[in-house]
Amino acid sequence: MKARRQGLILELTDREPLHSQEELRRRLLQHGCEATQATISRDIKELGLVKRAGDGAYQRQGVAVASPELALNALERAAASFLRRIDRVQQLVVIRTGPGQAQPLALAIDRAQLPEAVGTIAGDDTILIVARDDRRAAALMKRFETYAGL
Repeated sequence: MKARRQGLILELTDREPLHSQEELRRRLLQHGCEATQATISRDIKELGLVKRAGDGAYQRQGVAVASPELALNALERAAASFLRRIDRVQQLVVIRTGPGQAQPLALAIDRAQLPEAVGTIAGDDTILIVARDDRRAAALMKRFETYAGL
């Protein structure tokens, strides 16, 4: 139970800004994990979570979190450099890169936390992006075509 809860805490704090133990408690509850404030406080200490200077959200200690603007700029640069071709099948977007370039581009996509994307899977020269729906997949296509100048 403790390992699952702490894993969920790390997942939640990596994915979204949580500024208080109460916010964290509510998000845990939404995921079916009930915990008291005291338990969450101990978990935060054991996990070594700290508050970010910029917005006061919890993060792992030693993790440098870029601002959303910097993450988006990094994505634009990476797409312009690495993207070779893009295709869409319903809500799936497939990006082709040069050899060894899929991982850095996928990392930039993940860090940008695009609202249209659920997640990415990257190989050596191919990235699969799962969009939330067909409309958002089309929006992702346009976004990346613009970044890459296609």
